[in-house]
Amino acid sequence: MTRVPVRDDLSALEGYHSPQVTVDVRLNTNEAPVGPPAAFREALAAEMSRIEWNRYPDRAATALRTAIGALHGVGPEQIFVANGSNEVLQTVLLTFAGPGRTVATFEPTYQLHGHIARITGATVVEGERAADFSIDMDEVRRVVSRSRPDVTFLCSPNNPTGGVDSPSVVRELLALSPGLLVVDEAYGQFADWSAVELVDEETPLVVSRTFSKTWSMAAARLGYLVGPRWLVAELDKVVLPYHLDATKQIAGTLAVRFLDEMNERVRSIVAERERVITALRSLDVDVFDSGANFVLFRPRNASGRAVWQGLLDRSVLIRDCSGWPRLADCLRVTIGTPAEDDRFLSAITEVLS
Repeated sequence: MTRVPVRDDLSALEGYHSPQVTVDVRLNTNEAPVGPPAAFREALAAEMSRIEWNRYPDRAATALRTAIGALHGVGPEQIFVANGSNEVLQTVLLTFAGPGRTVATFEPTYQLHGHIARITGATVVEGERAADFSIDMDEVRRVVSRSRPDVTFLCSPNNPTGGVDSPSVVRELLALSPGLLVVDEAYGQFADWSAVELVDEETPLVVSRTFSKTWSMAAARLGYLVGPRWLVAELDKVVLPYHLDATKQIAGTLAVRFLDEMNERVRSIVAERERVITALRSLDVDVFDSGANFVLFRPRNASGRAVWQGLLDRSVLIRDCSGWPRLADCLRVTIGTPAEDDRFLSAITEVLS
């Protein structure tokens, strides 16, 4: 059999993986702990019964973009929607990065920023975060002055560390960045501020969001971006025609009607996150502050892998980050239901003892 070779720059690239195993408690992928409200399910089922399946969906996703725009006080022309926030980021990189262009990330951070950039053919320059995983502005200046990135990524709250960057940090990054600044707010609803408030027509800034977390719609794979009108228009040129199916458009449009329920869910998850952080800090682990729906921690006197395996042996699955750069022995746990979190805390107490 003859195999057609892939592009030279992709031959050594590894895919992005999040292994799944069957367990009683799964807290490794930052999903919402419960599903959408029953009323949402009923409304979605009713609307789906009226889909004209022989027709293409609205190519511009007008109703969905209008509904999302209303959430942020902007018009639909400032909203771009796609199949999950990862496709949003991919479209941004296809439009503004690619061969001969440079993308800057500050590690450790969300692995798909660099991964997708490399797939588009861009050169990725990795800066280092400070010891506490915050943005080091001296490092930003070094990276920007040497590489002049066309696209710079900032993840806030940062995945997997959980830290939230302040408005002053984002403003300073905007002042220093020669190209586009992308603020990935996949976990933005759990933080106390959003960079959306900095978006305007004159600023090369976009903010990406997802319906997967707080809206409990990971199964739908729906994400969006808030940005200047001119930039969204460029993205619309690049994305494939009819890329967002009718079911997804309906689901997203309906979901925003349940804003009060989503906000209440955010409040409960934040409260539960603080309970888990307090409990972890009573154990033999170092815990990193988090503004997301997960917590990063590092066992002091045991290997992260051994603790991860001990939890798995007790049918509790969390994310092993110990193989990632600068995250030796680090583990990340998603905030689940109180019962799931109790199961995790009981298991890790047992493992560490």
